[in-house]
Amino acid sequence: MKKIKLEILGLSSSQSQAGSFALVLGETEGNRRLPIIIGMFEAQAIAIEIEKIIPNRPMTHDLFKAFANNFHFTVEEIIISDLKEGVFFGKIICSDGLKKTEVDARPSDAIAIGLRFDSPIYTYENILAEAGIVLTDEAEEDKPEPKVEKAKVKKEPVRKDDFKNYTVDKLNELLKEAIDKEDYERAAKIRDELSKRN
Repeated sequence: MKKIKLEILGLSSSQSQAGSFALVLGETEGNRRLPIIIGMFEAQAIAIEIEKIIPNRPMTHDLFKAFANNFHFTVEEIIISDLKEGVFFGKIICSDGLKKTEVDARPSDAIAIGLRFDSPIYTYENILAEAGIVLTDEAEEDKPEPKVEKAKVKKEPVRKDDFKNYTVDKLNELLKEAIDKEDYERAAKIRDELSKRN
């Protein structure tokens, strides 16, 4: 199965789930975005590495890297390998130079570890086709790429969206509006509701 390379485009606090963050990945050779909701600890681990902040004591992902280095293996790539019932699954592909090993992981942990090894991130076409959000050329030109924010909890009002009562046309309109506003988390929820109806 062909792998599609992804890059981290943004990390921001969730507007609908307190203590959660939206990690936005984008294909390097395309305009699809893959938003993944992650926890506060994982968001912090990703933001710290992106910002090249050195904590006083090693975090769990730093410990993993030190452990790997001491046993002479490296992380070659991270793969967002599956999507089941709205939950993403990941794999860390490790090598000792002779043998490759796949380790199951949550995508957030896998990405936090992969960043520490400068490993590329990939997914498969079927996952992008199912969960990806297409950013139109107009929206891409009008909006700058989202910036990575440091992971800190912002107290924002909880927004409860019940998309079950909307028509398909209205949902498509709301999806376009959410993408234009770069509200990828809301767009993902609308996309999921549209998928249920197909």
